[in-house]
Amino acid sequence: MSEAIAPTPHAPDAQLDLRGTPCPINFVRTKLMLDRMAPGMLLEVWLDEGEPIEQVPDSLRLEGYPIEQIEEKDDFFALRVRRP
Repeated sequence: MSEAIAPTPHAPDAQLDLRGTPCPINFVRTKLMLDRMAPGMLLEVWLDEGEPIEQVPDSLRLEGYPIEQIEEKDDFFALRVRRP
């Protein structure tokens, strides 16, 4: 039997790789992508450490977007946010 993998809430409906994208452009691109998605859809955004992962989730929360998960990967963070 193989090793169990930690469950995730749901597979994302879309993915956005913003590694190397500075603030606030990464927030703007995330918000534009969410605005194009149907309500209830889940977006996974890949962000760099430092200012991007510190600022983008807080900015999304202030705009009313629920953050479902932030997972630290090897050299970036995977942020899961749902379109309300």
